[in-house]
Amino acid sequence: MDTERIDALLCAIEERSLTAAAKKLGYTTSGISRMMVALEKETGFPLLVRSRSGVVPTEECHQLLPLMQEMLALADRYDQFAGELVGLARGTIRIGTSYYAYYDWFARLIAEFQRLYPGIKVQIIEGTSTELIDAMEEHRADLCIISRRPGNYDWIPLKQDELLACLPEGHPLAKRKTFPVKAFATEDFIELYPGKETDNSQMLQRNGITPRVKYSTSDNYAAYAMVAAGLGITCTNAIIGESFKEGVRYLPLSPRQPVEIGIAIPKKKELSPAAKRFAEFAREQFA
Repeated sequence: MDTERIDALLCAIEERSLTAAAKKLGYTTSGISRMMVALEKETGFPLLVRSRSGVVPTEECHQLLPLMQEMLALADRYDQFAGELVGLARGTIRIGTSYYAYYDWFARLIAEFQRLYPGIKVQIIEGTSTELIDAMEEHRADLCIISRRPGNYDWIPLKQDELLACLPEGHPLAKRKTFPVKAFATEDFIELYPGKETDNSQMLQRNGITPRVKYSTSDNYAAYAMVAAGLGITCTNAIIGESFKEGVRYLPLSPRQPVEIGIAIPKKKELSPAAKRFAEFAREQFA
């Protein structure tokens, strides 16, 4: 089966559009369409549902997606190992990150790595820590910067972070030294990343708290703007809160809620040569 066609299919599903996939991969829309027709003919049944709003996978295609992702990962590993045999360092590394506070540091790390290994490409994937662990297990990411989650992987610790309450400056509790965790159940709460497992949702569940959700957003800037406007309170990682200070006050939680942030890497036997090189390079930075 042609992995180039599979890559195009997965891109179309991710972008929800054949035109967007064509633009991203450097094909014409008609070229992508022909690849999808050929792949569907080879597979024996439709893989995409096409409509004016875009494309989505059929139920049969959805069941095949884990195998397709694994096929692409194995094909990339094959190419990398073949390159190793002739003395070339090549391939693609997909790196996930949950914390934009690390973007500058991460960019410098990648730039230095690519200076040493110009033949290795790096792709950045964004998502919550839980989403990125899933991506790594499904071979859609090679390693990721996350808060620690259960799983079978190697771990490079970066920072001991903690969760903070974020309140409007004029809030009655803003002058306290700490914010009682149980107060999340009685204050108007601005929920970040609704429906997803995050450091916040884990903390609330761990403490048996159901917050009084007044607003929900998947945009950190929007959440802090709403807090500053006095619409409610929220909870955030200290490392993220450093970027938003105007009009808000941050308080440590009582009891404290620590969060360990680090780099999650698959076990060595599961790493591609390119990912292994990057993992070793990253370890050296923290030796």
